[in-house]
Amino acid sequence: MLYHVSRNGQTYGPYTLEDLRKYVASGNVLPTDLARSESMGEWLPVSQILGGATSAFAPPVPPPAGYAPYPAATAGAYPAVTAYPDAPDLQWGLVLLFAFFTCSLFMWVWNLILASWMKRVRPHSTAIFYYATAAVLLVLQGIFSDHTYMRFQPGVHMGWQHYGFHPLGASIGFIAWVVKLIARFTLRSELEDHFNNAEPVGLRLSGVMTFFFGGLYFQYHLNRINEMKRMARYGVPLIR
Repeated sequence: MLYHVSRNGQTYGPYTLEDLRKYVASGNVLPTDLARSESMGEWLPVSQILGGATSAFAPPVPPPAGYAPYPAATAGAYPAVTAYPDAPDLQWGLVLLFAFFTCSLFMWVWNLILASWMKRVRPHSTAIFYYATAAVLLVLQGIFSDHTYMRFQPGVHMGWQHYGFHPLGASIGFIAWVVKLIARFTLRSELEDHFNNAEPVGLRLSGVMTFFFGGLYFQYHLNRINEMKRMARYGVPLIR
């Protein structure tokens, strides 16, 4: 059975019962949030739905004297599950600084790190495939270009520089650029899907900023999301 969750007039989901348990344990869904399935006539607190699901497998236990409907420790009363791993949390300004001093080499590495994290969060993710392919094509561009050398100067984009024009090297370079753009927009789509469904925080990513800044732009938003998740673990609602 699938459930939708409502908070502050916004509806999220649908989620399975196991999803609800997982999100309550991670703090993404509060026990006081309202939820219902298509077969339910009214919205009920998530704690009541999870409590009802538990009672289907175990004899009901009378509540203790002075029982409050939504105690502060309710979230810890459900089975512990493994929450989604937090995104890499290197501050975006440091990512920019390291990319500058390594002539963008660090940015390539960081894109692969972000895509690897997304692969762990969403096993069917394809962003890492495109990023890895673009990196391989960049190396091949240098190999198949005539009179090439690697330019590595602080503040200058790292890349294969060559004297003269070589059609094969230029073609591979163009393909690498196209594949890198595909990787960026694939990761953008997967980030938005994940953070608007599995971990609903209302993430919206600009296509223009994605085109020009890619992983640096993503990291800026991931830093903010990680901060929101840390706040949620201390009892501050994640969904706003």
